[in-house]
Parts: sequence; C-alpha cells; structure tokens
Amino acid sequence: MTQLDMLWEYQLADTEADSMAHAIRQSPKRQKLLKLRDYIRDQQESLKSLEGEVAAMMDRVEVIKEAIALADDQLKALQKRVQEEPAANSREAAVFISEAEQLFNTLNDFDSEVRRVSKNASDRERRQRDIKLRAYKSKQEFDQLRVEYDQEYKEKSEILDKMRAAAEEKKKGIEPKYLERYNSIKQHCTPPMAKLINGQCGGCNMGFPSSVLAAIKAGKQVECETCGRLIIG
Repeated sequence: MTQLDMLWEYQLADTEADSMAHAIRQSPKRQKLLKLRDYIRDQQESLKSLEGEVAAMMDRVEVIKEAIALADDQLKALQKRVQEEPAANSREAAVFISEAEQLFNTLNDFDSEVRRVSKNASDRERRQRDIKLRAYKSKQEFDQLRVEYDQEYKEKSEILDKMRAAAEEKKKGIEPKYLERYNSIKQHCTPPMAKLINGQCGGCNMGFPSSVLAAIKAGKQVECETCGRLIIG
C-alpha cells in the first residue's frame, strides 16, 4: 500500500470522526440550549434596564414631592400674608392673585407629573413581573434540556473518542510530510484528498492534462490546481 493509499484510508476515518464532531455541535438539543441561554440573558438585561428606569422614576417622584411640599408652604405663607396684610388697592390684590395662580399652576403641574411618572413606573413593574415569569419558565426548560443534552453528549463523545482513536491508528506508517500536507490542505479544503474519476478531480470535477494523469496513475503526489486537493488514482 502506497503512502497515498494509506493517507486515503486515514482520511476516511478522519472524515467520519469530523462528521460526528459536527453532529455533536449541531445537535438540535444543543442549538435549543444555546437559544434558551441567549434568551435568558436577554431577559436578565431587560430586567436590569427596567429596574434602573423604575429606580430613576421613584427618585424623580421623591424630588417632585419635595417640590410640592415647598410650593405648598409658599402658598400657605402667601395666604397668611394676605390675611395679615390685606391688599390696599386693586394693584396689590392683582399681585396676590398672580402669585397664587402661579403656585396653583406649579402644584397642578407637579401633581400631573407625579401621576404620569407613577403610571410609567407601574407599567414597567408589570413588565418586570412578566419578564421574570417568562425567564423562570425558560430556566426550567433549560435545566431539563441540559440534563438530556449532557447524557446525549456523553454517549456521542464516547463514540467520537473511539473514532478518533481509530483514525490515529490509520496514521501509523504514514510519513510526516504527507500528514503535514494533508493537514495544511484541510485548513482550506475538506476533504483534503479526492479520487481521480474519469480523468477529473473527484472534488471539483476539473479535468487534468495527459501528463498530470500519467503522474497520478504512477502514484506521484499531485494536487489539483483548482481546489488544491491531493489526487489519488
């Protein structure tokens, strides 16, 4: 058996192991786990954002309440001043009325803002509860699926280990330069070797001139100029 024949046998075992490794990575259970993980993370980020917004709103409500208390004190002081020093004429009365109207408008504006902010905070708290419920259910699903996938992964990994071991056995006797070239080609082209089929590369179907065909049939190391694969006759 030539070096190329041995390398071909190794490729069969190596490709089979690679296919199993790919199947493990692309397992439907694993893909669903990844989606659930990302979804839970997104929900956690949403919760943090909402918590920050609610906290900011509550802080704003406290500030407004202090401002309302101050405006209320100013209104009481105005009322006391009016009682103790009644307006002497219509101009002074108009000034009192104007100050009172400004304070009343300020209080009404603050009251409206408190109601609006409180409503927004309540809406966000409701959204928080909904998100927590969805995240909880997703976490339960994730935990159950993780148990199933761990068992699946263990079983398939044991099979993969046996495949890798079988491929390693196929390496024995192959010269390092052939393995190095094989691995180098594999970095950009899989599988790295192709059969000669009807005078063409079995990987990309490119035809070869007669001189190259003769070299391939003679068992020489030939690479397809189009796809770069090692060709075996």
